Amino acid sequence: MTVVAVLGAGSWGTTLADLLARKGHEVRLWAYEPEVVEAINTRHENPLFLAGCPLAPTLRAFADAGAAVSGAQVLLCAAPSQAARSVLSMVKGRTAADPLLISATKGVEIQTLEFMSQVAAHVLPGVRFVALSGPTFALEVYQKQPSAIVAASPDSAATQEAQELLTTAYFRVYSNPDVLGTEIGGALKNVIAIAAGVLEGLGLGNNPRAALITRGLAEMTRLGQALGADSRTFAGLTGMGDLILTTCGALSRNRALGVALAQGASLAAYTAGHRTIAEGVHTARAAVRLAERAGIELPIATKVSELLFEGKPPRQAITELMERTPKPEQWT
Repeated sequence: MTVVAVLGAGSWGTTLADLLARKGHEVRLWAYEPEVVEAINTRHENPLFLAGCPLAPTLRAFADAGAAVSGAQVLLCAAPSQAARSVLSMVKGRTAADPLLISATKGVEIQTLEFMSQVAAHVLPGVRFVALSGPTFALEVYQKQPSAIVAASPDSAATQEAQELLTTAYFRVYSNPDVLGTEIGGALKNVIAIAAGVLEGLGLGNNPRAALITRGLAEMTRLGQALGADSRTFAGLTGMGDLILTTCGALSRNRALGVALAQGASLAAYTAGHRTIAEGVHTARAAVRLAERAGIELPIATKVSELLFEGKPPRQAITELMERTPKPEQWT
């Protein structure tokens, strides 16, 4: 039995905590919301983020992050990307010696343009880090639908540990040494998912969706190559796989945001009615800044950023994309 502290009790963190508890591990779930802590400990449910899904009775929730990680051999961080640094800072020095940190967060810290592996390296120097990413809606994993995901680290022993910890008969974990590519795929697909929601909200069909997914994959790969990732990563689960899921699946929060934008909602109005902001919002702005720094173009991400932060009309953004100067297809 392994002592695992899960940091973040959103739908994904709660689902992974439940999976691990049902495997027989001692799982401590830290939640920011006191009502979530109370509900998990007394009623074995998370009504805010995973409503209607009974949780393992052995799963314990904590309001104190330091107490949750005390002596833990594994940390699984599922906090939002913009909160990850502060959450990890709260638990520094409170874990067991040489813990494994598994990051299930998909995003880029907007102030620093750092991915979660880079944030973790600053906050917890020398920590063994694994990025967990792939096409996985939390609800479907909770329902034990067959799912596959990637555990990425250049440390093969760390990825093997993560695989053994998380793998079940319905949850298959692959390994990949390319941490940066895995994180880029997990982050950028959310931006393309917002664009896919815009197409849906405008009532457009399969042709534009297919074009968007394909060219979105090209943008993810181009940014990955510019930043030093392995281009092969983007043909796998954390690239193409997650991109297909979030652009086509009705459970995608980023896609839902795009639908609302296309139907006339502003970003401010939409976020006011939701507990958490879709990760693609911050990632769109960060991706544009990363592209500028790397001297490359990300046309779709740029238009999504303009939709979100400059109020550009969706149909105008599509027209501007379609009227760009003709180019060769291969990653240009």
